Amino acid sequence: MEQIFVTGHRNPDTDSIVSAMSYAALQNALGERGYTAARLGQPNDETQRVLDRFGFEAPFLIKDMRTQVQDLDFDTPPALSAALTVGRGWDLLKNNPGITAIPVTNEDGTLFGMLSSGDIASYDMRTIEDPVVREVPLFNLLSILEGRVLNDAGACMDAISGEVVLGLPKGSEQRLFDHENYIAVCGDQPEVIRWALESNIHCLILCEAELSPALREINTQTCIISTPFTAYRAARLIFQSIPIARICQTKELVTFRLTDYLDDVREVVSKSRYRCYPILDEAGKVAGTLSRYHLIKPRRKQVVLVDHNEAAQSVPGLKQVEILGIIDHHRLADIQSANPIFFRNEIVGSTTTIVAEMYQEKGLIPSKKMAGLMCAAILSDTVIFKSPTATERDRTMAERLARIGGLDLVELGQFIFSSSLGVGKTATDLIYTDFKDFHIAGHYLGVSQITCVDSVSMLNRKEEFLEAMKQARAEQGYNMMLLMLTDVLLEGTQIIFLGDQDEIAQAFGVEPKENTFFLSGVMSRKKQVIPMLSALWG
Repeated sequence: MEQIFVTGHRNPDTDSIVSAMSYAALQNALGERGYTAARLGQPNDETQRVLDRFGFEAPFLIKDMRTQVQDLDFDTPPALSAALTVGRGWDLLKNNPGITAIPVTNEDGTLFGMLSSGDIASYDMRTIEDPVVREVPLFNLLSILEGRVLNDAGACMDAISGEVVLGLPKGSEQRLFDHENYIAVCGDQPEVIRWALESNIHCLILCEAELSPALREINTQTCIISTPFTAYRAARLIFQSIPIARICQTKELVTFRLTDYLDDVREVVSKSRYRCYPILDEAGKVAGTLSRYHLIKPRRKQVVLVDHNEAAQSVPGLKQVEILGIIDHHRLADIQSANPIFFRNEIVGSTTTIVAEMYQEKGLIPSKKMAGLMCAAILSDTVIFKSPTATERDRTMAERLARIGGLDLVELGQFIFSSSLGVGKTATDLIYTDFKDFHIAGHYLGVSQITCVDSVSMLNRKEEFLEAMKQARAEQGYNMMLLMLTDVLLEGTQIIFLGDQDEIAQAFGVEPKENTFFLSGVMSRKKQVIPMLSALWG
C-alpha cells in the first residue's frame, strides 16, 4: 500500500498539526492504513505543550516533496558477489533480459562494481588474443565445468593458472607442451594425456573421458579434472570461471541515493553515457538499479493538504506531487491539481472542527486522547471562541469532544494560553512560530501571529521584532510585513509592521505610530486582517 502524507501548512500552528494527525487517524481507522501525518515545520511551544499533555509525538518532518529516487519503480536485480564466476553472472543477465547491468557487491553489501553483458562480451573477445587465465580458484573451475578432481596432486591445489590449449595428437606439427604453464583440454586421447602428465603441465581437463589405470600411475604434479562437457565447450567455460571482480566496471561509476531528487538525477543522467546506474541506501548498500526509462513517467508522492490551500504556504515541490484532497477553512487560493480531488472547505473557525464532523459522519468516536487533542486545537484556532472566525459549530464540536475526553473547556483554554510565551526565544523564532505568506494583487505579504495573554510585555521587544522583520523582508522581498500580537484578555491585536504607512492607515483606518497600532476586536488573520488589505489592493 502506497504511503499518503497528510500535512498542514508551513510554520504550523496547533490546528494545522492536529487536523493532519486526526485526519490520518480517521482514514487509517476506516481501513485505508496508508495515511501518515506529517508537518512542514517545528511545532510551536503551545502545540508541543498540547501534544505532551495528551501523550502524542509530533508528526515527522517533511522538508521537500519533490520526487525522489525512492519514489520510482526502479529495478531490483540480484546483487552479485565479486567472487562469483563470470559464467554465473552471464546466466543472470541472460535470464533477466530487461536488465542491462547487475550490481556487484562486497561482503557487506556495499557497491564493488557493475557487470554488463558488454563487459562479458569484451572479455570474451580478449581471450581469443590472450588465451591465458591466472589464479582461477579451483572451486570456480569445478563449478563452471561441473567437474571433479581425479588425483592427489589436484586435491592439493587451490588455484589454476596457464594458457588454455586444445590437446592434439602427439604427431601433430603443433608442439603443445614446451613449458608447464598450460591448461590442456582433451578427450579420450591417451598419447596427449600421457604427454601432458609427463610434462607436469598445470592442469589437464578430460572431456567425456576416463583416465585409464596405467595413466593414473604416472607420477605427476598436474591437476586432473574430469568434465561431462565437450572439449570445445570446456575450453570456453574455463574463461568464464574467473571471478567477475576482474572484468566488471569499478571506476568512474555514477551512483544515486534513494533520497536523491529526480530533478538532480535527470541532470546527471543527461550528461552520462551509461544506461544503468546503481542505487544506494542510507548505509551505502545496493538497493537496486536505475535505467533511463524509469525517469520518463515517475510515480509521484501522494498528499492530502489540511488547513491551507495556498502554494506559498505548502510544502516545497508541491507541483511534483499528486494531491488527493484538501480540507480547509481559509479562502480559496492558487493550488491546482491535475485530476479531480476531494475538496472540503467550510466556514468554521478550525479545520479540526471539519475533521471531527467527518468522524461523526463515519460513525467513529475518536479515542479519549485524540478527542482531547482535537478539542485543544479548536480552542486554539478560535482563541477560545473569541475569534470572529469562531462559529456555533466549533463550540458544539469542542463541547462534544470535551465530554469524550473528560475535559473542562475553561481549564483547557487557560492551559493553552496562560503559560509564559517567548522566554528564551529569539525575536526571529517568535515571528516564525505562526507565519504565512500571501500574494494579493501583485503584493507579497508576510504575516505572523502570536496569540498571548500579555501583549504589553511582548511590545517591550518591539525593536527586536522590527530588526528581525527587516532582515526577513530583505531576504524574501516582502512588500509588507505584519506581526500580530493577539491578546486573548484584551480581545484585540497589537500590530507591529514594516511597509507603506499610508497603505496601513487606509487599510485599517488607524494612525500608526512608530510602526505600531492597536486593533480592538481583531483576533483573526484570515477573516479580519487579510480581507482589509485585499480590499485596499483590489
